[in-house]
Order: sequence, then C-alpha cells, then structure tokens
Amino acid sequence: MNDNAHNGASEAELGFLKEIVRMLPAGLTVQDAQGKLLLVNDVAAAQLGMDGSRPSPDLAQRREACERALRAGQPVTSEEALQDGTARQVLLTTHRPVQLAGRELLISASADITEQKNFEDQLFRSAYFDELTGLPSRRVIEHRANSLLAGDRGERFALAFLDVDNFKHINDYYGHTVGDALLVELSKRLGRDLRDSDMLSRISGDEFLLLLSPIRSQEEVAEFMQSTLERLTAPFFIDNSEVFASTSVGVSLYPDHGRSFETLRQNADIAMYRIKNNGKGSAAFFDAGMEREALARMKIEQSLRLAILEKRFCCAFQSKVDIRTQAVTGIEALVRLRDDEGVIQAPGSFINLASELGLIDELTHLVLAEIVKSIDLINDTFGAEATISINVAAKQAGNPEFMRSFAQALDDTGFPRRFMIEVTEDAFIAGNHFQSEILPMFRKLGVGISIDDFGTGYSSLSALADITADEIKIDRSFITDIHKRPRSQGILRAIESLSEALGMTVIAEGLESYEELAYLQAATKIRYAQGYYFARPIFLEELKLATPASSESRASVSARPMQQNRQGYSRASGYRR
Repeated sequence: MNDNAHNGASEAELGFLKEIVRMLPAGLTVQDAQGKLLLVNDVAAAQLGMDGSRPSPDLAQRREACERALRAGQPVTSEEALQDGTARQVLLTTHRPVQLAGRELLISASADITEQKNFEDQLFRSAYFDELTGLPSRRVIEHRANSLLAGDRGERFALAFLDVDNFKHINDYYGHTVGDALLVELSKRLGRDLRDSDMLSRISGDEFLLLLSPIRSQEEVAEFMQSTLERLTAPFFIDNSEVFASTSVGVSLYPDHGRSFETLRQNADIAMYRIKNNGKGSAAFFDAGMEREALARMKIEQSLRLAILEKRFCCAFQSKVDIRTQAVTGIEALVRLRDDEGVIQAPGSFINLASELGLIDELTHLVLAEIVKSIDLINDTFGAEATISINVAAKQAGNPEFMRSFAQALDDTGFPRRFMIEVTEDAFIAGNHFQSEILPMFRKLGVGISIDDFGTGYSSLSALADITADEIKIDRSFITDIHKRPRSQGILRAIESLSEALGMTVIAEGLESYEELAYLQAATKIRYAQGYYFARPIFLEELKLATPASSESRASVSARPMQQNRQGYSRASGYRR
C-alpha cells in the first residue's frame, strides 16, 4: 500500500474518531494546564452553555475541581449542579489529568444525572417531609431534638404537641378535600413567626409537633403559644366555606419535664389531653399531677378492655316518672364498669375512652344482651309497659354499619317496640345522614327516638324542625335550681313550646329537689322527669333481691320511702351518663 493510500485511511479514521467524540452521549472536554479548552464535544457545549442553547451557567465550581485535579495529579470526581434560572441540571463529572505527546492535559467527562437526582430528592422528601403540608416528618424533628439532647450545652427547649379540635367532625361535615386544605392553611399559620432554630412538624393526620429552641422561660413559651392560638381564631376561607378551627396544645420543657425525646413527647401529649377534656382550644404545660391522671386513665383503659372481655360490667336502670301520678313510664339503661377492686366506675370515666378505643359498639350490644336476659325481672319491677331506653353515642349514630347491626339486634329481641334509643342532638346535625338513612330503619321497627342532653350540643332550631324524634330530654343543667333561675325558666318555656309544636314528649333530667319538682308542676306543662328525687339508678343485682309486694309497686315509685331512694347521694358524684 502506498503512503498516499495509508494517509487517506488515517485521515478517514481520524475523521471517524472526531465524529464519534463529537457525538458521544456524555459531555467531553480537553483542556491544557492553563485551562484553555482544546476540545469540546456537542453534549459538553450544550451542558456548559457554549452552543447558545441556554445562558452560560456559573462554572466556578467546575474550574476549582479542574485545578484540584491538575495540582494533585489525581482524578477528581464531583457532582456539579448547574443552575439556569429555575431549571437545574446535575452532572457527575470526572476530571482526569494525563500526559499526552509531552503535554499536560485534563480530560473531563460528564454524565447527566438530573433525573436520578430529582428521583432521589423525591424519595428524600417523602421519607423526611409531609407530602400535604411540606412540613418535616416526625423522624426529622426527633433527630433535631436528639441532636440538641446529645449536644447538651445546658440550653432549654420546649416541645409542644398540637391537636386540631373536632377535626373528624370538620372532615365529615365539609369533606376530606376541605379537611386537607384546612391542614395546609393551619400549618402556615402555626409556622408563622418561627425562628430558623425552631421546627414545626406534622406527625400524623391532625397532629403537629413544635420544637422551640432555645427558650429562656416558661412564661416566654406561654406568651408565644397564646399569640399562636389567637392567630387560629380567625376563620379559614376554604372552597367557599368559612371554617373555624382551633387546636389543643400540651407543652413540655427540657430538662424540667424529661431528658429524652420520647418522654418529652409523651408528657406534652398528656398535657394536651388535659386541654381536650377541659374545653379545648388552649394550651397547658405538663405537671406531675397530669402523669398521675394519665396512669389512672391507662388503668381504666386496661380494666375496660378486660371488663368487656370478661363481661365484667353491669347495668343500672333509672326510672322515667310521670310527675303528676308518680307512675313509672319508662327506664333508662345505664352502663357501669366494675373495676379490679370491685368498685363501680361512673360512665364519665370510661364512655369517652370506650368510644376512642373503638369498644363502644361492643359495650352497647352487651347492654342490650343484659336487658334481654333480665327482661322478666325488669317487667316485674317496672311494669311490662315501661319503655326501655339505651344510649347510643353520636359517633355510633353516624355509623350506618353499626346502626344496621343494632337495629337487627333490637328486632331479634322479639319486642323492638319496647325500646327507645337516646342520641345527643349533634347526631342529627352532623352531615352523616342519620335523619334520612338511619332513622327510617328504627321507625320501621317501632323503636322510639329520644334527643338526650338537649340544649348542650350544637342546638340549631332549623335542624330541630326537621328532626322526627319522640322525646326531648332537657339537660340537667337547665333543671338544677330551676325555681331560682329566671333565664333557665325562659329557655324551658321555649323548649316546651317548640316540642309541643313538633309533637315530642319532654322529659326533665336530673330532678333532685322538691322545689324543682314543685316548679315543674306549677309553672310548666312538663309531665315527665328523671332524677334522684324519684329514684337512683338500680342495679340488676338489687332487682334480684327486691321482691315487689304488689303490681302497684311496680308501676309507681310513690310506694318507696323517699329517704331510702336518695341515700348516699351527693350532687358532685354525678348520677348518670
């Protein structure tokens, strides 16, 4: 082969290689020791903004890496984030110093890893940040608290546990889209005025944790929490709805209330529960008394689970009485819990807890089973015509699945018309279709409907006009000392007129004194009442011991000595659910 042919082949090969280098899918540059670019392929030109396709990014980071590689005589690999306005490109680049034809050169090869980095960021965000609000997750705030605890420079900090009040009610009434939007707006208001060293985290559905660090005093934290809560009192305008929301807040301080994240979180949680039970919408600091309450609550929770397992609860019955004739017209079944020591617990201590723990449905079915088992005894004591009322919590009333099973259970007794279910007024008003879907099931069976604790819930006259209940029970707070309270008398007259117009029977709850009875008899048309003045709740065991002398004593409480009925009663102890 002649030289010309050989040269021709070499030039063709060289051209071919040049084309390959130019079209390589990775960015390739070659520069000399002074940084002068000798070769830039098409991809590198685009990456570095040399082809005019984009503004030239800041290359200071890249130049520094090139100098390092040349100085050390070693390859350097680094990630390069090239920002172009809002667009970001991430390159993984290796700079390799080489000796070639007696010259010192630097070959740089870059792979575009933007998509991988975006995916990594997405994974990182989902692991460490809440998708809905963008707030850090529980593990981030825990890590931050633990690093403060490990550093322990003697600085105090506060951990606040925040829980949105009645969030389930808001979700049920307005829908989950509004509920989610509310959480986003709420997190913005909670996060306002925070310092860089503070942190707000959403740890579950409607629960937030707030870390305030550093702090000087409890008073400073109290002041900050107060201003935060005041900010929440303004309504939220979401999806054409005006939504009101508040949060209950419990606060623990380091080192006063614990020396680990978990202890501080638990103690803030305990303080928050105190607020939930005492009116909501405010803040409380943890104290040792709360810990005792929490332990007592835990003990009740354990005995409640055990009692249901072992059927270790009992039923008491309280008469509904005609105040003109003293005849018993009905009874209310009240559930009581017998604790490990055999002491009877009032329902106030466990009904809400049973509801929280999802045990309330089982408890209601157990009450019904107890009634059916003892129906002969009940008839002998109170008369075979007396209605039997069973309480159903608002949460249950809004649950079609439970209400269907309960309606079936009432039908299975063979005497469903004897029963009345007592529900609080919010069961009718919450957007849960109780009125349209659930009520007809019970109407069909002939089961009566009673509105319990009337006047203490979300009373709405427009809603009441739509309610087809048989009975309204006026809450004891209106009846107590009614003879001395003109305002309560006015409210009572209004309720009486309303119920008369709507064809509902009125029952006065919590009647305790002769003066209260005398006022009802003289100044109202109310015929029926329930309370310690007539009879305390009687337990099934006591019914078994009592053998009525005649049928009259069954239908009337007048045969019983008044003092005996009221023995051992104190107003503070509470008498019913």
